[in-house]
Amino acid sequence: MDKREVTSSFQKRAKVKIGQIPGTRPSLYNNQLLISTGIPSLDNVVGGGLAVGTVFLVDEDVYGSYARIMLKYFIAEGIMTKQSIFLSSAQEKTIKLVEELPAPLEDPTASVKTEESPSSAVSHNQNQDLKPSEDKTKKQEEENLKIAWRYRSKPKVKSSIVSNIKFGHYYDLTKTMSTENIAAADISHAPSPVDLCCTAESSIIPHMNVHYCRLLDDIRSRIEAGKFGTAQQTDTRNILRIGIHSIGSPLWGEMGGLKSDGTPDPSLSLFLIALRGVLRSAFAVAMLTLPGHLFHDDLMVNQLSKLCDTVIKLDSFAGSDKEKNPAFKEYHGLLHVKQLPRLNSFIPAQPETSDLAFKLRRKKFTVEKLHLPPELSDTPSRTQSAGDVFSLSQPTSGCGSTSSSKLSF
Repeated sequence: MDKREVTSSFQKRAKVKIGQIPGTRPSLYNNQLLISTGIPSLDNVVGGGLAVGTVFLVDEDVYGSYARIMLKYFIAEGIMTKQSIFLSSAQEKTIKLVEELPAPLEDPTASVKTEESPSSAVSHNQNQDLKPSEDKTKKQEEENLKIAWRYRSKPKVKSSIVSNIKFGHYYDLTKTMSTENIAAADISHAPSPVDLCCTAESSIIPHMNVHYCRLLDDIRSRIEAGKFGTAQQTDTRNILRIGIHSIGSPLWGEMGGLKSDGTPDPSLSLFLIALRGVLRSAFAVAMLTLPGHLFHDDLMVNQLSKLCDTVIKLDSFAGSDKEKNPAFKEYHGLLHVKQLPRLNSFIPAQPETSDLAFKLRRKKFTVEKLHLPPELSDTPSRTQSAGDVFSLSQPTSGCGSTSSSKLSF
């Protein structure tokens, strides 16, 4: 009996490899696909980056300036990694936001180095002119005066948050991105709710604001047109970055989470639920900035945070008592990590510390560990009043004691 080879027509469906998608890397914690926020120090705080298919919510500072800078970093990183971008804003033209994007640094290693002050640069030049023996003696004296002997063996605390894995780009806020890079990028602009005619048009989704319905429909159309859905077949897979500026402001038809009759308005909650469901089946990441201080109740903001994946809050010192506090003179505000995503795991990735602050320098925006300066005042921490000193000098009465003693107190 002749044995004939039987060939099967079955072909295994090839999955898209993570390395084939530009600007992404797998998470070391749960093997989830990550993209960079554009701020490397922030990536290390939120678990290495933003997971694909999630919603990143930023609770804005009072003036919204720092949240706007973070959004520009998010957009600029998408342009540098050749990823598609979808923008929407009711507060300003999204084209203006793109024109103000920071330029990438030509030498990324320069931003990692600590910036020297003019005084340190002068002292460094002076040390080069010293002889080796004088230099060694001076260095030893400075080391002895720097810290107490019992703490010399302790490791030095670093305020900067850095990672050994290079992920993301560094940008210069003093320069704007070139028009060539912007023209070559795939950027889509959603129509502003302010420009649209506000008529008595009924909402597609019940109990949802008509502006949110239009925005959700535009996002769905962009995902389908660009073939960013997980069920859609395409030769080259890419990531869609969705940036929504200051959602929930009055320009979106929002009144602090309330309707005109004073009852709770579920429009924004329904929008976040629908957006989260759309992104779960798409190669897309959404970054939203929310003016939480405009809502009537903090409980409403907490409920909206639960409907997102990664949530941080910016607490700016501008206009507050902390602005003049010498303990916070090195920072511009505090950064609170309110929520991290739980994807393919029971617990989220925990940051190294929860005491974080952000600093806006001339060229960059960084997130650092919060370290209070040491107490260097000459006055003692506990002072004794004149009445207490006088009472100690008087003879004690009671229990048969008629004379003062060194042990009396």
